[in-house]
Amino acid sequence: MGEGRPQRVLVVGLGTMGTSHARAYRSIDGFELVGLCTRNAEARRDLDEEFSGVPRFDDLDRALAALTPDAVAIAAYTEAHAPMALKALAAGAHVFCEKPLADTLAAAEAVVAAARAGGKALLVGYILRVHPSWTRFVEIGKTLGKPLVMRMNLNQQSSGSFWAVHKNLMTSTSPIVDCGVHYVDVMCQVTRAKPVLVHAVGARLTGEIAETMVNYGHLHIAFDDGSVGWYEAGWGPMMSETAFFVKDMIGPNGSVSIVAGEAGGEAKSTDHDSHTRTNALRIHRAALDADGRFVRPDTIETTEDEPGHQELCEREQRLFLRAIRGEVDLTGHWADAIASLRIVFAADESMRTGDVVRL
Repeated sequence: MGEGRPQRVLVVGLGTMGTSHARAYRSIDGFELVGLCTRNAEARRDLDEEFSGVPRFDDLDRALAALTPDAVAIAAYTEAHAPMALKALAAGAHVFCEKPLADTLAAAEAVVAAARAGGKALLVGYILRVHPSWTRFVEIGKTLGKPLVMRMNLNQQSSGSFWAVHKNLMTSTSPIVDCGVHYVDVMCQVTRAKPVLVHAVGARLTGEIAETMVNYGHLHIAFDDGSVGWYEAGWGPMMSETAFFVKDMIGPNGSVSIVAGEAGGEAKSTDHDSHTRTNALRIHRAALDADGRFVRPDTIETTEDEPGHQELCEREQRLFLRAIRGEVDLTGHWADAIASLRIVFAADESMRTGDVVRL
């Protein structure tokens, strides 16, 4: 499919991610931002100056009927992802959807099936997949041998508007589901093995969320190649800023670690740039010489010129444009999106039941 006319895009949900994606559509040749859909659309005075002249709607059905967009970007709360994606696909639009794709596995599978049946592009917002430092992290991880030990977390000390957003997210989705899909996806990319066992624990550290919800969780995964991994996520004003960002992988041949100087220093855990910023990759090789000393010293790959949050969103949307034009096969992407969701939903089940879930 050739480049042709610009793809007319409607963005649904104008929080941090939706606003960044709207900026990306406006800046990329090949897209035309034709509408914004958000709660209390007319009251969003913050959108007046930056998106002056772009029609605003507070109802997706009305927006689809009025605009007939070529593509819809969904950045609303998780429970709305699948219903909105299905509506957009039924209206003949391509869909970009923030992660997680849905709040149940069945709903996610229904969205993928609808995209496949309609011949439409469906790209899920796994932003780390377009991040050069994280793709390098995965690449190095694959050289460490098997089995692998993968250790990751992202805890966020939140207050004010950030805590309000987290509480809204937790009406349907726990932190280990919402954030965990990113890092479980990274683990699956490195091992390319079958996950066989999931266990998780969680804690409710605040009375400001439902009694059935937790704002802290810790999951464990075992793969059929012997690899294991853990992921930890917590949200709220009580969370510690110490060691909130841990990302490393260990294998028989050595280890690779993300050295997040900013994330561990001046940056705050609620800063979106600090969630992905790496600063450097530390590579350690396990080989010893005849005297039992390390053959090679650790090496540091600097990542100082890595993209920031807005540029990463633009990279995602350029990939979406290529997918719309038929230049990218998304079959594997869909399978991976479902696989990572299956794991985090199993972790959520384990956390609630106290049982190990065998996949």
